[in-house]
Amino acid sequence: MSIRAGGEDLAEAAAAYFRDLQARICTAFEIFETSVRFERRPWRRPEGHRLQGGGESRLMRGTVFEKVGVNVSHVWGEFSEPARAQVAGAEESGGRFLACGISLVAHMSNPYVPAVHLNLRYLRTSRAWFGGGTDLTPTFPFEQDTADFHAALRAACDTYRPDAYREFKDWCDRYFYLPHRHEPRGVGGIFFDELAGTDPEEDFAFVQQVGEAFLAVYPRLIARRKDLPYDEAAREKLLFKRGRYVEFNLVYDRGTKFGFQTDADPEAYLMSLPPLVRW
Repeated sequence: MSIRAGGEDLAEAAAAYFRDLQARICTAFEIFETSVRFERRPWRRPEGHRLQGGGESRLMRGTVFEKVGVNVSHVWGEFSEPARAQVAGAEESGGRFLACGISLVAHMSNPYVPAVHLNLRYLRTSRAWFGGGTDLTPTFPFEQDTADFHAALRAACDTYRPDAYREFKDWCDRYFYLPHRHEPRGVGGIFFDELAGTDPEEDFAFVQQVGEAFLAVYPRLIARRKDLPYDEAAREKLLFKRGRYVEFNLVYDRGTKFGFQTDADPEAYLMSLPPLVRW
């Protein structure tokens, strides 16, 4: 998917890819469910609102997926005054911005299937960049699952530059860490932000490689673990592990904060919260 750097073409190409990836991920996930499908909920802000554009939230609750949301958005408008200082280039743009992206969180019924998060986004203020990543949060880590997940991400990063995987993996380990608990959220993955190299084509191609790597590897992990027998003690441990997930997403997560700052659809940026959780 070719783009011309710095203009509307880049935003439109990114938004189109995110919509296509959403559709293909939902199709892949629905294969695991026999009687339910994703429910679609388009949303759009009214004329005159400081945020324009909208998106589509897709949510599925089933037997394998206790709750999974796959959302896309393509919005533009003006940041509130307090938010401008927190976003690169927003002061210089007078608060004007454009953003598009895909965000996914899956909470699984079987404690042996890891929860997963994916976010890929493009943001433009007076500057333009990509950000995102994906990470795995198992209640019961399996070395094979962790190795396969990271191998897929390493292969994606290797298409970008030789040191990308190590840099983005370390960034993920730092980002998805709960300082008040002194523990990582899961077994990591990759994370990157303000990605703006000399060639926007290469940046966008890398973001697409990450999306394709996720789509290739995570359904394999589901198929491998979804039918493993578990007892009530394992399920209880899953619910407590989700508590850590909630703590991170409500206190530290940039995506959640961005949603509040832009006055986007709250059901979309809070879809990461699990349906059942314990502390």
